[in-house]
Amino acid sequence: MAADSPLITVDFETHPSRYKHVRVDVKGPIATLSLDIQEDGGLRDNYVLKLNSYDLSVDLELADAVQRMRFEHPEVTCVIITSALEGVFCSGANIFMLGSSSHAFKVNFCKFTNETRLYIEDATEHSGQTWIAALNGVASGGGYELPLACEEIYLVDDRRSAVALPEVPFLGVLPGTGGLTRVVDKRMVRRDRADVFSTLAEGIKGKRAVQWNLVDGIFPPSRFWDGVNARAAEIAGEGHPDRVGVELDALNPTVSEGGIEYRHVGLRFGPEDRVAHLELRMPESLPAIPADATKLGVGWWPLRALREFDDALLRLRVNHPDVGVVLVRVLGDPKLALHLDDQLTSRQGDWFVREVTGNMKRVFKRMDMTAKSFFALIDAGTAFAGSLFEVALAADRAYMLEEDGVAIGLSTMNFGPLPMGNGLTGLQSRFLADPEHAAGLRERCGELMDSDAAMDAGLVTEAYDDIDWEDEIRLVVEERATLSPDALTGMEANLRFAGPETLETKIFGRLTAWQNWIFQRPNAVGPRGALTLYGQPETAEFDFNRT
Repeated sequence: MAADSPLITVDFETHPSRYKHVRVDVKGPIATLSLDIQEDGGLRDNYVLKLNSYDLSVDLELADAVQRMRFEHPEVTCVIITSALEGVFCSGANIFMLGSSSHAFKVNFCKFTNETRLYIEDATEHSGQTWIAALNGVASGGGYELPLACEEIYLVDDRRSAVALPEVPFLGVLPGTGGLTRVVDKRMVRRDRADVFSTLAEGIKGKRAVQWNLVDGIFPPSRFWDGVNARAAEIAGEGHPDRVGVELDALNPTVSEGGIEYRHVGLRFGPEDRVAHLELRMPESLPAIPADATKLGVGWWPLRALREFDDALLRLRVNHPDVGVVLVRVLGDPKLALHLDDQLTSRQGDWFVREVTGNMKRVFKRMDMTAKSFFALIDAGTAFAGSLFEVALAADRAYMLEEDGVAIGLSTMNFGPLPMGNGLTGLQSRFLADPEHAAGLRERCGELMDSDAAMDAGLVTEAYDDIDWEDEIRLVVEERATLSPDALTGMEANLRFAGPETLETKIFGRLTAWQNWIFQRPNAVGPRGALTLYGQPETAEFDFNRT
């Protein structure tokens, strides 16, 4: 997709029956995901996915498999990811796809793949599904960054297979899926060795890869699968044979020129230029959670609605780059929102309830990572309370109407279960200068606060009466929509993650920011840039002046 080519509309939903590139095999407590990437099965037809190279179509399947493993196969406690091709695990993101894509598409592609790899790590940490990588061939670039998201990595020792991050020497760009960060922060490879490795196009193999901690172990070809399977069995143990999963159904939104309509979510474009209206709608009532929570099924509101919200965010990112401002409302009864949180917190010992809560956390993180300006509008009929107040905390600003009946509220869900990428809660990030105030708000859990109380507590940006509401909101929206989208993207990314830096914030702050810049530089994408000339006989020509 060249910069001036028509926008390709991406559907982020898929199902194992439609997978082209990923094979899933579940046997008791162990699942195996095999990459069998079809050369002619890419998102576009102007490149070929050779050597298990991937594009967004592949990562959509991988992301879907990670999500389904949690909900549909809770009995699984170890997931092996490997390749169906002997001699090649994965050669990374397809270079011709990157070279022919617009800047915006490249950035959002990298963002989505980063989120998927973070979700793999989250599954290991919070869902009890330990991922291990079985590299039965060369793992290069993104093909090594995927194993880096796994808890353990095993490489075949056949004198040929290596792990590599060749983006800097080959393409003049950075490894785009957290590779540099994970090598030093997660694998804790020495800085000098990491420097050598990241500029060594051919990579590192065998015992040296183990010595440098780039992999956890090696096995000769004759014993590779015996070694991997033995380790997987050790990790998996007996699994959770008592758990029976629920199948995730299709969302099937109605898509039109004016917006997207789901069962519990609505996304409408305009009438303002470059503005979208995003609504999350609560039902009138919620069922009690039975002894077996899975009987609630995939239609249970906090699961179904947040899956819809997540899909809307992804479509906004990739399919609607012209939208700059998103006005968000959560519609419903705030008392019902607080009741939902009582249900969730009282049943965290149930795997299904815990997974639904974890999905909420990941969706709110997706909002944090989306390059749109979000304004939460707290007016009549809205339910920004408890876990749903996290939507307002994730927004860049929150405006509240001064009117009887308009209220916000907090619950225990705002004090731990839904952390941001920086490891802090939304409240801790908001009140970084006054942690005692953030902690003290716990005493107000269950209380509904009007606009005066919300302003006094520092929980909203501004409050307006009904006379000024429409004019004030119109003015702030019009102003925001006229500002430079590049400057806003950089500003928001810097402001959203106060406090400590984590692997996650480094990836989305430091890596994404630098890659965003490098993806526009002539040394990478100019007429004589390394990414432009990849696969051609000419050699890249660099401007060697450093900035």
